[in-house]
Amino acid sequence: MKKALKITLIIISIPIVLVCLFVVYAMIADYKPEEKTIVYESENADILSDSMDINIMLWNIGYCGLSADMDFFYDGGKQVRPSKEQAEKNLQAVKNLIVEKSSEIDFFILQEVDKNSRRSYRTNQFEVINKALTDYRATFGINYKVFFVPIPPTNPYGKVFSGIATYSKFEPISSVRFSLPSDFSWPMGLFMLDRCFLENKYKLENGKELIIINTHNSAYDDGTLRHQQNAYIEKYIVKEYEKGNYVIVGGDWNQCPPSFKNNFDSFLMDNEDRTDIENDFLSDWKWTYQKTIPTNRRLKTAYDKSKTLTTMIDYYLISPNLDAVSVEAIDLNFQNSDHQPVKVKLRILN
Repeated sequence: MKKALKITLIIISIPIVLVCLFVVYAMIADYKPEEKTIVYESENADILSDSMDINIMLWNIGYCGLSADMDFFYDGGKQVRPSKEQAEKNLQAVKNLIVEKSSEIDFFILQEVDKNSRRSYRTNQFEVINKALTDYRATFGINYKVFFVPIPPTNPYGKVFSGIATYSKFEPISSVRFSLPSDFSWPMGLFMLDRCFLENKYKLENGKELIIINTHNSAYDDGTLRHQQNAYIEKYIVKEYEKGNYVIVGGDWNQCPPSFKNNFDSFLMDNEDRTDIENDFLSDWKWTYQKTIPTNRRLKTAYDKSKTLTTMIDYYLISPNLDAVSVEAIDLNFQNSDHQPVKVKLRILN
């Protein structure tokens, strides 16, 4: 009897011990970035004309894993990752568009770019795009580095190494990663993103600096964390603007612009669990986006234009001393990402 009880206890304890060991290792391996990390510095920074057009394209490429045929388990769907063939097709399409636009774009600011993740078959997407953009300087900020994401249990997400990438035709003074506030509870925080923005600084002929910030704010919270992150960004960029610098913030905000009213004539607006940036947030700055084209879609099902809800969460915020000459969201029907690229042309106001 005692022997049988002992064997039973051992059998019961094995999975408990394994789970404990897994959590302990996750704690040891947990990516804990400093608030400020210098990614790159140069003593030979280019000097940009303060009369030039500043052409930027932002795009959350969705690690080339969220094409139109995909739903996603974390958003109510069933799939975890696409086939390897589809992932390669998506990356090729993303790369081709970026190369095509390189004749007119000075700065590409991309989000969800994988370096070594199970979900994208361990392809270094950052380097694939970097090699295709031969005349650009590339910098990278890590925002998702987890040795193993254990959900869903039947087909775990696995290892993730991903981040945000800025590609520039000009040599920056510096590229710096800034950690955004995070408040996920333990142990969930061990497996969630470490959100950040990547700041690139450039010299201008007039002695000031052009600040280009690539951001990817939180998605999975009740809005409280996004509010904290907005406040962090506001404090930083206002200081730079008060120095006389020119500031551009672009990326995936995971929230609509203040008082956003869409003109999505042929798309369905997503107002479920909608979060908007506060109306009084930097009210003298300029929110720059195209109202008629959505930039993001729901992932509960594969994309169907007649049924899928869409929204506007990818756009630019520019300081008052800049002017938006034009802005264009590129409608790709979400073929290779759950986000759409957005181009902008800016000029310095003298």
